Amino acid sequence: MTSKLEQLRSMTTVVADTGDIEAVARLKPVDCTTNPTIVLKALGTDMFDEAFAEEIAWGKKQGGSPEAAAGAVADRLAVAVGAKLTSLVPGRVSTEVDADLSFDTKGSIDKAREIVAAYKERGIEKDRILIKLASTWEGIRAAEVLQKEGIDCNLTLLFSKVQAIACAEAKVFLISPFVGRILDWHKKSTGEDYTAETDPGVKSVREIYNYYKVNGIETIVMGASFRNAGEIEALAGCDRLTISPALLDELDKDTGTLPRKLSAEKTTPDAAVSLDEKAFRWAMNEDAMATEKLAEGIRSFAKDLGTLRDKVSKALA
Repeated sequence: MTSKLEQLRSMTTVVADTGDIEAVARLKPVDCTTNPTIVLKALGTDMFDEAFAEEIAWGKKQGGSPEAAAGAVADRLAVAVGAKLTSLVPGRVSTEVDADLSFDTKGSIDKAREIVAAYKERGIEKDRILIKLASTWEGIRAAEVLQKEGIDCNLTLLFSKVQAIACAEAKVFLISPFVGRILDWHKKSTGEDYTAETDPGVKSVREIYNYYKVNGIETIVMGASFRNAGEIEALAGCDRLTISPALLDELDKDTGTLPRKLSAEKTTPDAAVSLDEKAFRWAMNEDAMATEKLAEGIRSFAKDLGTLRDKVSKALA
């Protein structure tokens, strides 16, 4: 009997949300996504000991302040993890721009260009990577510039339809709406338990997917941040889904039937909307969940980035 994972692959591009090299090699996803948390975890394994030592040696040869050296080495280590993943998947690997640049359009653009150049030094062209940016107004504007330069972007920490609409207007390559974190907020807010069909995160992705398809928007919808396999099954047919190794294994062991839930042919009318900065910021202000989870996500990624930089600083010293 075909597993649910294989059935999912027949209708959705499966992406691994991990830096676990062994899991990627075993599960054979098309793409991989990373973030500061995933990079930090990957660098804590024996597999990257050599890469860590090499980059520390490089950092010790650089001039400038200790803070600048630590930041540069941290950037190179994130690319080292991504480069290893590109050797294991046929598609793309997402690498995130520093979370502390989430409200800095120019800084995000400059950092993205540096990441692309760092990959190129390793012989990896930009068509193998995606630049991840937070779905702030500033992050979306940075993505708009980068997309015009041929640098494809993955807009992350996306919790609302208004963020998705702004990304579509910027002609972003891909968005990552966070299913599980939306569910977390609503469970904490209401105290209710949700089924896969009533899950607010699932409903959000379905609404965004419908809006994109009915309006002919080419931006890829990639559901992310899943809490359980039921959420994944409820989005079967979505363009892409990025899934943790634990949930990929669970789906691989399940031989039940997995019906398609999303299809571009089965949409409902939803008129296109245009947003300027004022409208975007007001809509986000009115959405407590999206505002709180976006801020929380940026803080969390910034904290893990800081932890990585501290680890590098100690090694450099």
